[in-house]
Amino acid sequence: MFTYHDAGFTTWDLADHYGPAEDFIGEFRREFGERHGTVRLAEIQAFTKWVPRPGLMSRQVVDAAIAVSLSRMGVGALDLLQFHWWDYSDNRYLDALKHLADLKHEGRIRHLALTNFDTERLRIIIENGIRIVSNQVQYSIVDRRPEVRMAAFCHDHGITLLTYGTVLGGLLAEKYLGQPEPRRAALNTASLQKYQNMIDAWGGWALFQQLLVVLKAIADRHRVSIANVGVRYILDRPAVAGVIVGARLGVAEHLADNARVFSFALDDEDRANIEAVLAKSHDLSKSIGDCGDEYR
Repeated sequence: MFTYHDAGFTTWDLADHYGPAEDFIGEFRREFGERHGTVRLAEIQAFTKWVPRPGLMSRQVVDAAIAVSLSRMGVGALDLLQFHWWDYSDNRYLDALKHLADLKHEGRIRHLALTNFDTERLRIIIENGIRIVSNQVQYSIVDRRPEVRMAAFCHDHGITLLTYGTVLGGLLAEKYLGQPEPRRAALNTASLQKYQNMIDAWGGWALFQQLLVVLKAIADRHRVSIANVGVRYILDRPAVAGVIVGARLGVAEHLADNARVFSFALDDEDRANIEAVLAKSHDLSKSIGDCGDEYR
């Protein structure tokens, strides 16, 4: 984590249910403060999530959950709390969000956000007077569902998108260019399996190979990687505030490569070449639905 911070990657995305992720942030902050002084702790941002089981959302329930995250992360206020709700037939998500808004007003949450909410529920939340700064959703060259409804709504209401799945769990890479479709046994992480399913729904491996060929040509012209082009494409979308790139700490790290995202810009020719391939794909909003519907 210190290596990432020193390389300029100072914002971490985690959740209450990501194993010991919040504990790691707490320990990292403690050691960082000892090394560099507590004043420099302001350099670190940690975005967490609260993913409760739907049910009674009293102020006591909400307080208890947020207190756990505050304690584990060793902070007096959460930089960004991203709320998720599984079951829209239970509208007590509004109760939870109203209590979270009160906690923001009291200073225990700096910014209130969502993760994997659809556009309709986001509209309801806004109509209930709850201020949301961002919604974290799956968004990539392959999965462009946010462009159907979500992005325009967010633009109109001053909400931004934080995106994940942008490099398709690692499938958007030179490693898979010109290769046969991997067998399930070779997809050794949950992310790889998930995004392989997305590719299948989007248009299949043959079309994905066409996309990789185009991305490789663009990447070579700019002296960057295929993943860089994929991330840059999404960063350039109007509603997007940031792209979250997964890292398996100590196992798979791409620090220098990820930093190159900020070294180039896509031009009109690049975008036209990408769009020509995307025009051949299926509309995932028709087969899956709006943002987050894959979890429901």
